Amino acid sequence: MIANGVLLVRDMGMPNEYILKLRDELNRGKMLGPEMIATGAILDGYPPLIPLISLGIQTPAEGRAAVRQQAEAGVDMIKVYSKLDKEVFLAILDEAQKLGLKVVGHVPESVYIEDAAAAGLDSSEHFFGLEKVIAKLLGESVKLSFAGMSSEAGYFQRLGEVNPEELQAVYQRIRASGLTICPTVVTFKTLTNMKAFQTGSFPQREYISPSVLDLWKSLWAGQDDLPDYIWRNWAQMVRGLYQAGVPLMVGTDLMLPGIFPGFSVHEEMAIWQEAGIPAVDVLRSATLVPAQFMGLGDRLGSVSEGKTASLVLVRANPLEDIRNAQQIEGIFLRGQYFSRQDIDRLLAEARDLAQQSTP
Repeated sequence: MIANGVLLVRDMGMPNEYILKLRDELNRGKMLGPEMIATGAILDGYPPLIPLISLGIQTPAEGRAAVRQQAEAGVDMIKVYSKLDKEVFLAILDEAQKLGLKVVGHVPESVYIEDAAAAGLDSSEHFFGLEKVIAKLLGESVKLSFAGMSSEAGYFQRLGEVNPEELQAVYQRIRASGLTICPTVVTFKTLTNMKAFQTGSFPQREYISPSVLDLWKSLWAGQDDLPDYIWRNWAQMVRGLYQAGVPLMVGTDLMLPGIFPGFSVHEEMAIWQEAGIPAVDVLRSATLVPAQFMGLGDRLGSVSEGKTASLVLVRANPLEDIRNAQQIEGIFLRGQYFSRQDIDRLLAEARDLAQQSTP
């Protein structure tokens, strides 16, 4: 992460006892790594999709209790997930608002994204909910129940059939609600080539340990390649959201095959630029917008006197081409300087550690 200039991360789901300790060690400088915002355990329907890192919730009362439990544990935000029933989801939002906690994560399959945004969802991750927008605008019936994550993603193939003015009106309603979206287009792009990650034949393989590769294979066994149109049309929708003024944040999803810490952030930014979003606004979505969303805008996200010295020095202008953000010459992490030689050493250590790891 540091070697790629990623100096602030948001962890979106791990057991409280593990991730909150790690967050505190990172933020106190006891461990070398980016600063962290953490949601702790995911709040999902019952049974949850990922039991090891989730709390399964069946009733609104359980949802409210889970929010209070997470708040007492010290999480920074509340993470919601795909299987939550609508009434449970709304109860979670209400309880979190009372406690001053943002609610972030997947739009549950039981709720339209416009309704989730209007009810107070603070950030939406990936494309979840936007596929239903396409379906509604096409006059198709939509199931508001869980039938598998992204079960209606096929509607992205029909994006060209949607009336652009009607779609832009939906975007404007989302903007007015205050929802921020973290699109993670790169995750859907990498899932178009699952076979490479099953066989281990892919670029940057040297940074992936055998244990992580085995995890990818076990979690995604039998997963077919996603159609190419999903990520390409989603990228075009991200441009439409940008044009409507919806706040966007650059992010990835490290549990997915082919997503590499740090490196994939730069790929995500390049995808946005290729979709037609100006480099300056891509850069804002990777710096200022997330810092402000995380409540850290008073000391991170921009360069000015009195702010924390966490910044990246590059050899070429990223405002001319966002890919220039990869040409890193030096990095400051809370005032500690890493030269290009230091960065190369970090990368070499990462490669060595990956190859020394055992399944």
